Amino acid sequence: MSGVSAIVLAAGSGSRMRSTRPKPLHMLCGKPMLVYVLDALAAARPDRMVLVVGQGAEQVSKKLIDLAPDVALDLVEQRVPSGTGDAASVGLTVLEDDLVDDDHVLVAPGDAPLVQAATIASLVAHQLESGAAATILTAAAGPTHVGYGAIVRDRHGHIARVASPGEPHVEVGAGDEVASGLYCFRRNLLAPALRRITPGLPDGEIRLDDVIAVLHETGHPIEAIAVDEPRDVAGVNDRVQLADAEAVLRQRTNRHWLAAGVTMVDPARTCIDATVELAPDVTLFPGTLLQGRTVVGEGAEIGPDSQLVDCAIGAGAKVKKTMARDAEVGPGAIVGPFAVLEPGAQVPPGVETGPFQVFRGEDD
Repeated sequence: MSGVSAIVLAAGSGSRMRSTRPKPLHMLCGKPMLVYVLDALAAARPDRMVLVVGQGAEQVSKKLIDLAPDVALDLVEQRVPSGTGDAASVGLTVLEDDLVDDDHVLVAPGDAPLVQAATIASLVAHQLESGAAATILTAAAGPTHVGYGAIVRDRHGHIARVASPGEPHVEVGAGDEVASGLYCFRRNLLAPALRRITPGLPDGEIRLDDVIAVLHETGHPIEAIAVDEPRDVAGVNDRVQLADAEAVLRQRTNRHWLAAGVTMVDPARTCIDATVELAPDVTLFPGTLLQGRTVVGEGAEIGPDSQLVDCAIGAGAKVKKTMARDAEVGPGAIVGPFAVLEPGAQVPPGVETGPFQVFRGEDD
């Protein structure tokens, strides 16, 4: 992706989340929602990434210090919430000194945690090969895309604009495909097009989607590439959508570990955070919940009905019906059933604790 920079739009207020927590920091499988987007972008190796934040900017920046991917990342604040187009303009100001006319700018929403690196790479590759003014990542319209703008084509079949969400459509085929919110633009055309957008009524916001109409009206070709799995670009705007995204990510995580040699007696009742590390030949019984920075050694057995948070479990250990946080279980130890390991607790290698035991840290 040499010659391609990325702007991530994460300045929305997230009012539908009904939370004081900034929307980008809502958790999914142990990581903030925004980090999934940044990881997917970083895997495509852009020259630089800019994150546009709004409400809770200080909280977001603090959280990302430890979690952001290893790529040049600049944070900039959109002080007045004036829409996605204005947010993109704010992001461009950070890149002004680095970009040249032949460069491209990838713009992605920060609330699409299911997007995958391969999808982003395909979008950028299509843009670079086509030479278009912009390439839109589109999806077949479905129930997960309520509120997305429909792709509208002219009588020649060329993309003419992206309709406003909820706008009645009179054009043939309008509404069959929607814009996902992921775009790749020629840099020298994006900034001028943003300046030509008329703020919408009644909110006065500048929509990034409206750049497409401006480019089409000035004779520039627009390309589209459809995502294979429409749910991969579904946004998260409320708690229902957050739960839906979590279910997809948990399924992906479980499949990853199954392919890596982990046994799950009942994957539907096994929850593993994206931050957990498992060795081959680990067996997870139903009701197992592994969270945080938990690490499980080779051949260990966890569950049934166990919750481990930030724990280290040695090779060959067995942890049955146990609640543990920030604790360590030595290789070959047998813990439980019905044990509690409090923060700092350590079970020596080979020890069998027996049932109904509480282990406290050394400082307690």
